[in-house]
Amino acid sequence: MTRLLVIAGTDSSGGAGLTRDVSVAAALGVTVAPVVTAVTAQTQKGLVDAELMQPDLVQSQITAALETTRPDAVKIGMLGSSAIAEIVAATLAEQGLPIVLDPVLKSTSGGTLLKGGLPKALLSITTLITPNLPEVAALTGLPEVADLAQITQQARTLQALGARAVLVKGGHAGGHEATDHLFDGDTHHAMSARRLDVQQRGTGCSLATAIACHLALGRDLKTACDLGKRHIHDWLARARQPHAVL
Repeated sequence: MTRLLVIAGTDSSGGAGLTRDVSVAAALGVTVAPVVTAVTAQTQKGLVDAELMQPDLVQSQITAALETTRPDAVKIGMLGSSAIAEIVAATLAEQGLPIVLDPVLKSTSGGTLLKGGLPKALLSITTLITPNLPEVAALTGLPEVADLAQITQQARTLQALGARAVLVKGGHAGGHEATDHLFDGDTHHAMSARRLDVQQRGTGCSLATAIACHLALGRDLKTACDLGKRHIHDWLARARQPHAVL
């Protein structure tokens, strides 16, 4: 059975975090080994409260999961603090696994979910980082502009900090199509889909998890991103239906 190690926070509303990760992975036939970094109290409207795990406990969870059954890939979501991020990086550094990092900086309602920033040590072991437009601007200190030249500069900045590949998500941009930009080494791929008039929490973590699952299943990065985007687009399309079961 294909196995994904997921390092993320819980979400009491069930709309995002580990609950969504497990749901996406199950739909793709992948089992999840969960590592909890934080327990959050959230509603569909916002973040109510959050409690971070101690970094040593996060490390113990990862070590135990790796000793139980070696995963085929890793998805990292909410980390909560740079101290947790550092210990995650140190624990995974020698594993040689595909790692997809969803840089969860804020909740949908604006609550802060990462204190201290992402350390270079984590970026340097990341196969793919998947920021949206506000996140890539925050991570690079460059303006938030939905312009390909600016997006390219932001992505190259993250690559210079150590990330092998960057997927800049275009959901926050305007237009009839939502276009994501994959920068892998020196190559650039634009992936577009019809923009859907639907508001849904958990899209970022769902996309990163879907991509990580496809990497775990042996797909190359470009194919994994294409299939992950298709999975989320289909999920959002179903969410528009009055009696959809998600």
